[in-house]
Amino acid sequence: MSLTDQTKVHLVQAWPTLVIFCKRPTLQQGKQRLAQTIGATPALAIAKAMLACALEDARSWQGPVVLAVSSSTDMSWAGRLMDEKAEVMCQGRGNLGERLHTIDNQLRAQGHQSIVYIGTDAPALLPMHFQSICQLLSEHSFAFSKANDGGVTIMGGNQPWPPLAELPWSTSQLGDALIQASQATGSVGLCEKSYDIDIESDLINLLSDLQMDKRKARQFLLNVIKETGVVDVFTL
Repeated sequence: MSLTDQTKVHLVQAWPTLVIFCKRPTLQQGKQRLAQTIGATPALAIAKAMLACALEDARSWQGPVVLAVSSSTDMSWAGRLMDEKAEVMCQGRGNLGERLHTIDNQLRAQGHQSIVYIGTDAPALLPMHFQSICQLLSEHSFAFSKANDGGVTIMGGNQPWPPLAELPWSTSQLGDALIQASQATGSVGLCEKSYDIDIESDLINLLSDLQMDKRKARQFLLNVIKETGVVDVFTL
């Protein structure tokens, strides 16, 4: 990233840092539960379109942006996604909690203070969710948007995270466990719920929500979903 360290710190104080945890969409990697029912190729197309939605959110973000990739071999690929807009980092090893700690510690060592995390599987997130998270972080130590399945779609912190490695990642208990762990070290704020896309039935709500969403990447995702034939299945 071309920003000087002094500029980075100034931006962090004015607006949180947005970190997107992502992996390069490839066939048979990622969204495997979705692929089991709609097929690997359609699932890959949807994964690519959802990544574009997360990048769309990043391009409208007013603070620093970091793309945290799952493999060091994907760093050059990620570096081409947003040119100089984003810094690229590797998540490292371990479960998601351990990898979050790795990125969070590195960023705080660089001077980042308020850090917001998202994935690439929650295209239903709206500008109001991000605005609410930023507002909550001006009042609380941590902030979350819980997902309908019990997880979270956004998590943000103004201080280092408590131990996360032993939390029930990828379960319906994660959101409550994250909040409880965070409350042990600071105050917690919650904004409106959202949802992520894991299985075929998750696409039902998304199809409805995307109809009215005029953002370009969301309209592209809507068309991709329609092309998979999932719409026909849901309207039978």
